[in-house]
Amino acid sequence: MRKGFISLLIIMVAMIVISWRPEVKQDRVLQVYGVAFYNLENLFDTIHDEGKNDFEYLPDGANKWGSLKYTSKLKNMAQVLANLGTEMTMRNGLQKVCKSPAIIGLSEVENRRVLEDLLKEPVLQDKGWEIIHVEGPDKRGVDCAFFYNPAIFKLEHYHLTHYIYENGDTTRATRGFLIASGTIAGDKISFIVNHWPSRAAGSEFREMGGRQVRKMIDSIFAANPKEKVVIMGDLNDDPKDKSVTKALGAKSNKKDCKPGDMFNPWYETLYKVGQGTLLYDGKWNLFDQIIISENLLNPDGVNDYSSLKFRKNEIYLRDFLITQEGKTKGAPKRTFASGVWLNGYSDHLPTQIFLVKEVDR
Repeated sequence: MRKGFISLLIIMVAMIVISWRPEVKQDRVLQVYGVAFYNLENLFDTIHDEGKNDFEYLPDGANKWGSLKYTSKLKNMAQVLANLGTEMTMRNGLQKVCKSPAIIGLSEVENRRVLEDLLKEPVLQDKGWEIIHVEGPDKRGVDCAFFYNPAIFKLEHYHLTHYIYENGDTTRATRGFLIASGTIAGDKISFIVNHWPSRAAGSEFREMGGRQVRKMIDSIFAANPKEKVVIMGDLNDDPKDKSVTKALGAKSNKKDCKPGDMFNPWYETLYKVGQGTLLYDGKWNLFDQIIISENLLNPDGVNDYSSLKFRKNEIYLRDFLITQEGKTKGAPKRTFASGVWLNGYSDHLPTQIFLVKEVDR
C-alpha cells in the first residue's frame, strides 16, 4: 500500500513539472532571453559637465561626492546589474538560466563615462556588454541608456527622440526617448527606454510623454506590423494612471489586446499582489515598468513559440536591496537619505521580463 502511494505521488509530481513546459519539437529547444530596466538613482561621476547642473555631485558639492562614494556606487550598481535578466523562476521552484540578458535599460546616468566605468567593474568585465547612449538635453545631466549583449541582441540602429512640450515651451528641456532597434533570434524588435517628467511636474507632462511614445509605436508598426516593441523605463506613474492607460494606451488584460496594442503585465503586480518598485509615505508605487506589444503574447491555451513570446515579468527583489532598520525600514536602500550617505543602491527596484523562442539545438 505504501509503495503504491509513493509511486502515485511520484507520477503526480512529474505531471505537475511537465505541465508548465510548452510543446517543443524534439530537434528544438526553448531559449530564454532576459530584458531588464533599472533606475540607477543619480549615477554621477566626480567631474563637472559643462552646461549641466551637476554641482551637488562634485567633491565640494552638497553631497561631498568624491572618489570613495563614486567607486562604492559603481560597485553596488554592478552587483545588481550582473544578476539581472539571468534567472527565471518557474512553477515548483524550477528555473531557466540565461548566461546574460539581451538588453538592460538604464536611467539617471550622467554620461557615457559613468557607463564605461561601470563596465570596468570586475563582475561586469567578462559580460561582453556594449553601450547605447546619446547625450540628452536634461539640465541636471541625467540620461537614459542601454547595456546590451551583442551576441544576443543584434543592434541595427539607435537614436534619441527629444521630449516635446505640446504647449511650445522650449525652456525646460528634459529626458527624451532612447530607441534601439535590431533582432533577437532573428525577430525584429525595438526597445524604447523612458524617464518621464517627475510627479512634481504634473500629470499632464507625463501624459504628453505617453502620447509621444504612442506615436513612435504607431510609426514602428506602420513600417513593419510584425516587429515587436518593448517600452521600459521610470514612468513616474503607476500602471493605472492616465499617462499609461490612456496616453500610451497600455492594456491591463491581454484578452483586450488587438494587433498594434500594448500590454502592461505590471497592473496585477501592484494592485493584486501588492508589490512595487519604490516606497513613498509607506505606500508602494510601481513606476518602473516594461510594457510589451500584443504580438509578444500567446493567446490563452496556445503554446506557439516559433517567434519571440513573453513568458514572465518579475520585480528584482532581494534582501540586500532593502533597508533592514531605522525610519526607512522596508524601503529600497538608496544612496542618500535625509542628507546621510547610506552607501546603498537605488531608491527604485529593478524590473525584468523574460522572452522565449524555440531555436535549433
